[in-house]
Amino acid sequence: MVEPQSPEPLSPLEPEFHVGSHGNFEHGVEIILTETRPGSIVQLAAWPGEEKKLIAAIRTVTGLALPDGAGGGVSDGVKSVFGFAPGKFTVADEAEGLAAAFAKVVTPAIGTVTDLSHGRTAIRIAGPKAEWVLAKFFAIDFSLPAFPVGAGRSTAHHDVFAQIQRTSADQFDIYVFRSFARSFWKALCHASEEVGYEVQ
Repeated sequence: MVEPQSPEPLSPLEPEFHVGSHGNFEHGVEIILTETRPGSIVQLAAWPGEEKKLIAAIRTVTGLALPDGAGGGVSDGVKSVFGFAPGKFTVADEAEGLAAAFAKVVTPAIGTVTDLSHGRTAIRIAGPKAEWVLAKFFAIDFSLPAFPVGAGRSTAHHDVFAQIQRTSADQFDIYVFRSFARSFWKALCHASEEVGYEVQ
């Protein structure tokens, strides 16, 4: 007997997601764009005075040692976490079930757990011109000293709320509302045409 399987979730980018190289290649492809499709995206918030306990819970569940304070973060290539406001964190994992795992250790006395897995789309931009392209959208200093690897920021572009984490020296993961993902993706592709980009 064949086991029933869940269908592959549809991407909101599907009609505009065109694999291949695009734009100006005079100097080669300088941007790589992709949708990462993590299995879990969770937002955690600590009640005032409970931040240390929440950070400890993050380490228990993910194994990631998070620096204290808003904006600090870490990524190991499979799991990522970053603070985006005092006592508030976004956690992503390639595997499903992260919200359930946090619900077991983050008690109502510590804070809240919100599963955003079906409400957010994760877009990755990488390459030597990633900072330059993102600076077209957001009034943020994307230079490495101001925005170190692992760190995260919460911002918006034309009312499209975005959370951004730097996951390597020339790579950023951007989390946007699923309903705005397609329009943001189109804008990101358009902004990357000038330097040549590849969709993977």
